Amino acid sequence: MLNWRRDPGYEQRRIQHELRMKQLANEIEQLKSDSERIERETWRVENETWRIERETWRIESETEQLKRENARLRSLNARTKRLLSSIDQHCFPDESSSPPLRPTEPDSRSS
Repeated sequence: MLNWRRDPGYEQRRIQHELRMKQLANEIEQLKSDSERIERETWRVENETWRIERETWRIESETEQLKRENARLRSLNARTKRLLSSIDQHCFPDESSSPPLRPTEPDSRSS
């Protein structure tokens, strides 16, 4: 027969080991859950970033279109001002450059 005695601290170490294994399993599950949450958040942020980039591109495109339209309107406005000035010069000349009007007598009739 063997002379075998049970290690006096064995049971305590076995219980501590089992507790540590359960604790590590819980930590692994928590890390998996955290990892999945982070992946979902990353996906959400990437989608939001993509949406913002698309909106930024749209705004930049509209801004360029508005700049071109403003330039066209400025040109049209300048042309209109030149035409109005020309009309004013031809239709409403300065009094100093126009011939004097002949006074009409009240009893005279135009021919």
